[in-house]
Amino acid sequence: MLSKLNAWKQKIIIFAGTLGAPGLFLISFLDSSVLSFPVINDLLLIQLSINTPTRMPLYAAAATLGSVLGCILLYYIARKGGEAFFEKNAGVHGPTVRHWVEQNGFVGMLLAALLPPPVPFKVFVFAAGVFEVPVGSFTLAIFIARVLRYFTVGYLAMRFGHYALPYLAQHKLQVAVIVAAFVVISYLLSRLILRKREIAKHERD
Repeated sequence: MLSKLNAWKQKIIIFAGTLGAPGLFLISFLDSSVLSFPVINDLLLIQLSINTPTRMPLYAAAATLGSVLGCILLYYIARKGGEAFFEKNAGVHGPTVRHWVEQNGFVGMLLAALLPPPVPFKVFVFAAGVFEVPVGSFTLAIFIARVLRYFTVGYLAMRFGHYALPYLAQHKLQVAVIVAAFVVISYLLSRLILRKREIAKHERD
């Protein structure tokens, strides 16, 4: 059964590679939902961006959209499956992931989505669905993280060619920390600005 599944996955990869942006969307959607194609979407994005650099934003956008929609599908599968589903799939990471998601909400999901492998990201998606992180916050967090990831990979592909992924792998922790810090600071500043506006509005009223 496993060998048959791997054969089907290889056929999907070959088929997706001939489609350009739609193929990248397909691989990213499947990788974020019901199947796993580790690194394949990044490699396909790199290859397409090297072949046609002017279309890199299109390829990055296709990968982003596919991944976001795949995560949303997995979110609703987990939500329907309930807590037993989470416990079955989370393994030893379950209690830690549950606490992280319940305590940190949007920022927690955003940071989880930005952290590099071997962080078990799909477990965080399971937890978000089961423990009812608001779907709007969940979707926004995944969208921001995937935009940062795929546009960064696309840019590095145009600059470093096939060395983009090794470069990213060698510096993945530094890149993740810098991006996460930027996002958190931006989020806190936006909250501060909105809070000041609300206070000013109440004072006028």
